[in-house]
Amino acid sequence: VKNPRSVMMGNLFAGTDEAPGSLVTIQGRKYKQYRGMGSLGVMSSGISSDRYFQKKEIGKTKFVPEGVEGVTPYVGPVQEVIYQMIGGLKSAMGYTGSATIHEMHTRTRFIKITQAGYLESHPHNITITDEAPNYRI
Repeated sequence: VKNPRSVMMGNLFAGTDEAPGSLVTIQGRKYKQYRGMGSLGVMSSGISSDRYFQKKEIGKTKFVPEGVEGVTPYVGPVQEVIYQMIGGLKSAMGYTGSATIHEMHTRTRFIKITQAGYLESHPHNITITDEAPNYRI
């Protein structure tokens, strides 16, 4: 999509303090439990019946789930996630010499890279010992 004006960010915020779901620890790492509104668990509980125009009396086998349930890494307060995103945006605007987001849209273009290029552009051949808030293992 060229020059999007909106984005879907549910997964980005799913691991925050403000997101619904319990905090769990798995092998020493913290995670937030995640249940998408279109998941089988939520649909069968009746919580999403209005959203998906379901009859509350139908059984689990009649649902057509569109979401999943699982865990996502815990990331802390949503304020910190947004702070990191703003920092990344400011950095990108600086790299492109853009004073406004609109100006950045006109100065940049999307370039698709290969999986090999993606892997090469990230840290490799190193064991990360301290995670940065904007780069998690």
